[in-house]
Amino acid sequence: MKRKDFIKSSTTFAAGTVLFPMISCRDEKKTIAEEVTAQVRKNWAGNYTYTAENLFEPSTVEEVQALVKKLDSQKALGSCHCFNNIADSPLNQISTKNLKGIIDLDEKAMTVTVGAGAKYGDFATELHDKGYALHNLASLPHISVAGACATATHGSGVTNGNLATKVVAIELVNGKGEIVQISKTDDHELLNACVVSLGALGIITKMTLEIEKTFDVRQDVFQNLPLESLKDNFNAILSGGYSVSLFTDWQDQNISQVWVKRRMDQEIKDLGSDYYGATAATRNLHPITELSAENCTEQMGVPGPWYDRLPHFKMGFTPSSGKELQSEFFIPREKALDAILALEKIGEKFKPQLMITEIRTIAADELWMSPCYHQDCVAIHFTWEQNPKEVGELIKIIEKELEPFVYRPHWGKVFTIAPANLHSRYPKYSEFITLAKQLDPMGKFKNDYLNQNIYNS
Repeated sequence: MKRKDFIKSSTTFAAGTVLFPMISCRDEKKTIAEEVTAQVRKNWAGNYTYTAENLFEPSTVEEVQALVKKLDSQKALGSCHCFNNIADSPLNQISTKNLKGIIDLDEKAMTVTVGAGAKYGDFATELHDKGYALHNLASLPHISVAGACATATHGSGVTNGNLATKVVAIELVNGKGEIVQISKTDDHELLNACVVSLGALGIITKMTLEIEKTFDVRQDVFQNLPLESLKDNFNAILSGGYSVSLFTDWQDQNISQVWVKRRMDQEIKDLGSDYYGATAATRNLHPITELSAENCTEQMGVPGPWYDRLPHFKMGFTPSSGKELQSEFFIPREKALDAILALEKIGEKFKPQLMITEIRTIAADELWMSPCYHQDCVAIHFTWEQNPKEVGELIKIIEKELEPFVYRPHWGKVFTIAPANLHSRYPKYSEFITLAKQLDPMGKFKNDYLNQNIYNS
């Protein structure tokens, strides 16, 4: 079905406030027939307590359909890694954690289909053992595929799109409880509309991802890059590897660490002990230099498989609840250096609450609600102490400083931008609203987050 026909008929398929919406979800087993009163549950970081009264954990797509038909107000719950209330519901949450694993590996089409609740770390090793790889991973591999794609979560690399850009097909259950199949082959533009869904279109049950032949990566880390060198060599520094991350605390005119990840199947040269004025590390480092690097992926130029180098943290490391807050802002790449320099001038204000800032690049895409829609971006990510009041005030200051650069916030993190201002930054916003109303005509998937940030006009 073509997008224009889909929009015409819904019958074809049977911020104005600070959002502090944590991995500590409970694991009690529940059957589809049970209406379980949810105990106190928090997101990964522990900063948000879910308000949904009931939690369901279906094991099949058919059970998801039955729940959607039965329940009036509901929301899909993934790996609980968002820092706001995007995955909460006034009444019911439907966990996708039992919809996991590799469902199909199509070696001819070079795709893998996984359950929506699968975490990248759940199947990456198996994929590698069969000779295949994903193009990129986020810094933490313990996140669900559907949740990561729905919020446009990303890794780094000037030529790498976010994780959602490699989705070639999805299966979702719409607001009527019907199964909807959408693929790049059948309707590329409709898929572009639905991948970064914000949970507004239905409950994703399967995702098909483009894969490639497996590859090894080496990771080299450098310390103390002078800010002056970043000014003079900005594009070269960020383009120096397949994936590059800068870490800074905004102090002393200095970038504390540069992580350069390079594919071993591409021509590379020895970077030596100096990277644009930064000095090669002599040991593995945590992004926050003072912390232990025990759970960080191997550095020091030692090659390893893609899944064990592209993230910053090891697959086998299961993070406890991270007592922190996160915010992130996407800036058009051509404006990014000026934005960084603007923030550097007020960096002293961040010091009491900031753990670390990471700066990464993401390539432009065609996904309607992606912060990188039609623009190459640099993302400026803040990891904060978990002090909502103080951090909320700092985020307002940062957003004001970044306003001239027309930033877009990460959908799953903490932001305060007014809804009308947010909507104006997404050219396909109105069409997305139309599509959401077609797929969810009774508003079953609406929640406070969507009412505030998407439906609020």
